[in-house]
Amino acid sequence: MPDFDYSDTDWDSIARLRKWYSGDVHDSMEHLGLWGHLEGISLLGSLQAGEVVCGPAVTVQFEPSDRKGEPQDVYHKAIDNVPEGGILVCEASCAGGSCSGELMSSGAKAHGAAATIVNGTVRDLAQVRALGYPLFGTAASPVGVTGKKEPKQSQVPVRIGRVTVRPGDVIFGDIDGVVAIPRERLREVADAADALGRNEAEARRRILAGEKLQEIWPVA
Repeated sequence: MPDFDYSDTDWDSIARLRKWYSGDVHDSMEHLGLWGHLEGISLLGSLQAGEVVCGPAVTVQFEPSDRKGEPQDVYHKAIDNVPEGGILVCEASCAGGSCSGELMSSGAKAHGAAATIVNGTVRDLAQVRALGYPLFGTAASPVGVTGKKEPKQSQVPVRIGRVTVRPGDVIFGDIDGVVAIPRERLREVADAADALGRNEAEARRRILAGEKLQEIWPVA
């Protein structure tokens, strides 16, 4: 993915995935032999009931640093260049401190980002929720990053738990958690999620009509 050029993003497959939820998406990935759960990261900002976020990743890699004065130049550039509907993914587990809060979320939302995912703590949750912005992180903490870490690189592969997220890979997030999908497998995952979603809809219809769960799931 050259710099911030996202012109080849498969928005059709992304739109299809938005009909489902993270359980459908990850079950579909596992069916294809993939693993995408970003473990330990959950929604701390705002999403409406049943709402999901899904879009291409813009990545930021933090490293330990004792520099003072909130040295976030690399992160600011990523925020300023995020494509409409893109999702910022920050690997910030190298040291304590919250790299995202009200101002970073305000900038991200103003520039068209769909969400920010942080492998690390985040802060200013009351303000972020009032903004209506989907901010994900490992926990809340008022501690800042200055003198602890700084963003050193953007648009590089970042490793979060068992998953490597590359620029342009697709991120799916909802109230249950976050899933990363390799961009070259996106259409396969969307096809599998559509099939699974149809089966679940049929099972739901039959359950609500009074049939026994053990007789109808999985759908034959």
